[in-house]
Amino acid sequence: MGLEEEIEDLREEIAETPYNKSTEAHIGRLKAKLAEKKEKLENQSSAGGGHGYAVEKHGDATVALVGFPSVGKSTLINALTNADSEVGSYEFTTLDVNPGMLQYRGANIQILDVPGLIEGAAGGRGGGKEVLSVVRTADLVVFMLSVFEIEQYDRLREELYATNIRLDTEPPNINIRKTHKDGLGVTMSDDVSLAEDTIKQVLREYGYVNAKVTIPHDLTIDELVDAVMDNREYLPSMVTVNKADLIDKSYLPTVKEELRERDLNPEDVLFISAEKELGLDGLKERLWEELGVIRIYMDKPGRGVDYEEPLILFEGDTVGDACTKIGGEFDERFKFARVSGESAKHDDQQVGKGHELADEDVLRIVARK
Repeated sequence: MGLEEEIEDLREEIAETPYNKSTEAHIGRLKAKLAEKKEKLENQSSAGGGHGYAVEKHGDATVALVGFPSVGKSTLINALTNADSEVGSYEFTTLDVNPGMLQYRGANIQILDVPGLIEGAAGGRGGGKEVLSVVRTADLVVFMLSVFEIEQYDRLREELYATNIRLDTEPPNINIRKTHKDGLGVTMSDDVSLAEDTIKQVLREYGYVNAKVTIPHDLTIDELVDAVMDNREYLPSMVTVNKADLIDKSYLPTVKEELRERDLNPEDVLFISAEKELGLDGLKERLWEELGVIRIYMDKPGRGVDYEEPLILFEGDTVGDACTKIGGEFDERFKFARVSGESAKHDDQQVGKGHELADEDVLRIVARK
């Protein structure tokens, strides 16, 4: 029996096994086996070669436009950036990943127009694996849906999940430390609902015999498998609905209801028309917010504050991160920094590398000679 048949058999057994406390450990073991075999199949497929989509990351942040063929991604990227992506009214117009650069508020945001995904992409249909491998490198996933096909969202998320992309969630906070004896020891908080035996069964499937495991929060079997596999990409996402100019007002309530059925707040979804270039200013603003980009104005000795070309960082970044991005010998020669702006208690506050910066702070780095 080949790997694909084994995977299908495992899926069927999981689907046919009722989930309860008595079957939980068994299902955990099956899901662990399934994940392991899927990864093995993926590695075999990758080793077979074929056409890939290697896109070098440029700029300050990268956004991946994800959508089915003919949803309007090429039209949108041409409207937002300096890209030249072929546009057509038929499927599969875009056959290669086309990067474009959106210049906004002093930041260069790379937007990738990837070939339209189709159902079964994670299994290799339509070059889907190569496409999805590019999505994994992005800082933000933007779903682009047709206003007349909101159900596309379900299938797109399934394809991304199948290729180990986890959206809008944090990695499970699990600590596994191998030991030389005493078997598997599990320490978990009171709110963990999984049985200890289930956790141990999953760990044994991945070859853990002696280890100390700490689980501080509740999680599902799938999240436990994700944590043990440790090869998932955790990315934020947002949703935009294209061709909004074509919708009749009487049909709008139907669209909003379809969004709610998928736990999408219609107020959070951006309605645009790529062809008519409607709603694009709001889209740019939303990309900025979702990426968490911040601008730092550098106070350069003898030249004053550079407000024209800010240093682009992300929310939560520190003075140390700024030194790293600037490069040179700042890390080694750093003495202290002075900060003015929202993150400072007062103008020209003296801070160290661990100081967290805020948007539009003014930063001056003092280095040893």
